[in-house]
Amino acid sequence: MTAAAFTIRDADDADMPGIRDIYNDAVANTTAIWNEQQVDTANRIAWAAARRALGYPVLVAECGGTVAGYASFGDFRAFDGYRHTAEHSIYVDGRFRRMGIARALLQALEPRARAAGKHVLIGGIEAGNAASITLHAALGYREVGRLPEVGRKFDRWLDLVFMQKTLD
Repeated sequence: MTAAAFTIRDADDADMPGIRDIYNDAVANTTAIWNEQQVDTANRIAWAAARRALGYPVLVAECGGTVAGYASFGDFRAFDGYRHTAEHSIYVDGRFRRMGIARALLQALEPRARAAGKHVLIGGIEAGNAASITLHAALGYREVGRLPEVGRKFDRWLDLVFMQKTLD
């Protein structure tokens, strides 16, 4: 697919089937998500509602009326001392990759994280995902940790790379 115009905006419940489809594709076909169970639309509605209840955004990239990608962030760890750190998630429909959508979503998350009182954003990336690691590095994230063989999917061990950006 060639480059197309897209809009980044807050997601609403009408976007959840598109978010569900992107999520389920990542579950079934990639190591971007280390879950193995697919979800239904109700699950994604509940997930988005929980994020919003905490004051965290759920953003979508819309291209020609289609949800082409989505992004959010959540608490990094559930202890008070981590309250100024968030971990983000960004997923793009395979038909819309390499069009700048992931970059735009990540750039849109950063001011939202600042507004939510976050000092640091973290990306947890499967070590073999060179495109995501390259994107994060290009946007000022640096690798701060590598955890070998902490995950397993598709009958193989996976390494986790943490990339971090200080926001202020």
